[in-house]
Amino acid sequence: MPNRHYDQLITARWIITVEQDGVILDNHSLAISDGRIVAILAPEEAAGVSAGTYLNLDNHVLMPGLVNLHGHSAMTLLRGMADDKALMDWLQNHIWPAEGKHVSNAFVFDGALLAMGEMFRSGTTTINDMYFFHAAMARAALAAGMRTFVGCSILEFPTVYGQNADDYISKAMAERSQFLGEELVTFTLAPHAPYTVADDTFRKVITLAEQQDMLIHCHIHETMDEVNSGIEQHQQRPLARLANLGLLSPRLIAAHMVHLTDAEIALVARHGVSIAHNPTSNMKLASGIAPVQKLLAAGVNVGIGTDGAASNNKLDMLSETRMGALLAKVGTLDPTAVPAATAIRMATLHGARALGIEHKVGSIAVGKQADLIAVDLAQIETSPNFDPISHIVYAAGREQVSHVWVNGRNVLRERKLTTLDEAELKARADSWRVRILDN
Repeated sequence: MPNRHYDQLITARWIITVEQDGVILDNHSLAISDGRIVAILAPEEAAGVSAGTYLNLDNHVLMPGLVNLHGHSAMTLLRGMADDKALMDWLQNHIWPAEGKHVSNAFVFDGALLAMGEMFRSGTTTINDMYFFHAAMARAALAAGMRTFVGCSILEFPTVYGQNADDYISKAMAERSQFLGEELVTFTLAPHAPYTVADDTFRKVITLAEQQDMLIHCHIHETMDEVNSGIEQHQQRPLARLANLGLLSPRLIAAHMVHLTDAEIALVARHGVSIAHNPTSNMKLASGIAPVQKLLAAGVNVGIGTDGAASNNKLDMLSETRMGALLAKVGTLDPTAVPAATAIRMATLHGARALGIEHKVGSIAVGKQADLIAVDLAQIETSPNFDPISHIVYAAGREQVSHVWVNGRNVLRERKLTTLDEAELKARADSWRVRILDN
């Protein structure tokens, strides 16, 4: 290979590409220029290469950044405020009243920055979000340097952000227009759930999504109460209602999808729906165990999400990936369900596929954006090391994420945030705690 000069050359003890399950590259290097992976080099090939910066990660796994497929970033400011509640009690009697008093542009901006700092420190490079005050979320994404899908919440009832469904949609599209063309920011339509959105609104969302080529992000079949109330109100299960309305398509990212029949699994597979599995939130709210093994076997694209910090209570995709694998095993009494390599693929490439960006991120391949993380396995918690893939899922913790890159930009270096001020994030969080307690 002739001598080449690159912006960055990163050499790692192990590289998990996620291009093929179980494949690990030993002592290879990634050459990065203009934010993209331009070469994957064996040791003998890397010897003749020059670069603007070199990084040798002798004890690390280098792998794709994690894709958090379902979150409510600003709700970090409500972390721990209302624990150990059932979903509707939690929402109606605690979360919605608190949001009514405090949610604003400033709340969303500060909460999102806090969330992004936490997510970077646990290896997340992409967040698929859902909340209010969307321009504030987008500004936070650009300030932090996180790849962000800004989900524009749509409901029938008034909140501090909008008065009715048409108002939510109008504001969403106006704020979207401010950020068109931004590499890191993509807006999606986010009708909240079947129990908060009417048929006519779903129809408007479907039409708009098709006209503007936008994704749709919605909570569906999270609890049995939701399913039963849907049957009582509409004489059919919520998913059947949504199918009849035409919502099911490859545009749809359905969050939770815990309670599904075999026929419903076949239905979502047939329509190409992606699912955001949120194992910790589902456990904490006692929503149930999603049939992940059946979904994967049916060919459904299943990614992993944290949900919000108010119902998790942390935004730790490494932990979430572990929980996703373990919950599938205990839910089926099958220890072979969702092996480690599958769990990693769900947390990376499956999430990217759901968002329509698998050609950009989600695996390590020449031509893709350099959204990468490094995990230090030279710790007693990960010794001895027989299988780095197993260790990433079952042994490593977020405190072992040492470096993170988005678009080739190093946003976490040796556990230190480079685009965000950690002390300032903590100070802003504490200021909001005082305000919320005082009201």
